[in-house]
Amino acid sequence: MTGQVRTVDGRVAGRRGQATRQKLLDCLSEMLSSSPYRDVKVIDVARKAGTSPATFYQYFPDVEGAVLEIAEQMATEGAGLTELLEGRSWAGKSGWATAQELVDGFLEFWRKNDAILRVVDLGAAEGDKRFYKIRMKILNSVNNSLADSIAELQSKGRVDKDVNPAAVAGSLVAMLAAVAAHQKGFSSWGVKQAELKPNLALLVHLGVTGRKPSK
Repeated sequence: MTGQVRTVDGRVAGRRGQATRQKLLDCLSEMLSSSPYRDVKVIDVARKAGTSPATFYQYFPDVEGAVLEIAEQMATEGAGLTELLEGRSWAGKSGWATAQELVDGFLEFWRKNDAILRVVDLGAAEGDKRFYKIRMKILNSVNNSLADSIAELQSKGRVDKDVNPAAVAGSLVAMLAAVAAHQKGFSSWGVKQAELKPNLALLVHLGVTGRKPSK
């Protein structure tokens, strides 16, 4: 961790303090993967990190404050999903590769951050604007890039002029997020992960280009 990290009372944390703070966040992340968010207590996080509740409160006002910190870090990483689309072609076989890599990257990001994303989705669904903004920060990184790609294809006459790029992009991103959050559930429908990816990529390619991919 780099840069100035401050305690709750405004003091700048030293290297050791920063390490302790990050350990608390790491332990909380691990606990969220196996316990409901609201069942996690400060004393449990502190004990797992090998420190005290008093130390926890030096860096975070409560568990929710620490959860928001983890979510902000994740959202910063999620903003990098736009790199899956920057400068990529949607023509011919390259377009099919772009759709596949977008799906792969999106699903992998969700699997990696499954625990904290469930908390973010819950908070956003309950109307908490802090969690809503974090969720939109992640989704907007892909949404805006997709909309730009569709608009560019439209300007070249390769997508129908009546298509609304923002509407199509938003629909595709909402689909990706819903599928990514439900990956484990597909197995109960008899759908294997290896079958899910190409079919999802097909829908993305059709949505962006209006055409079946060249494989």
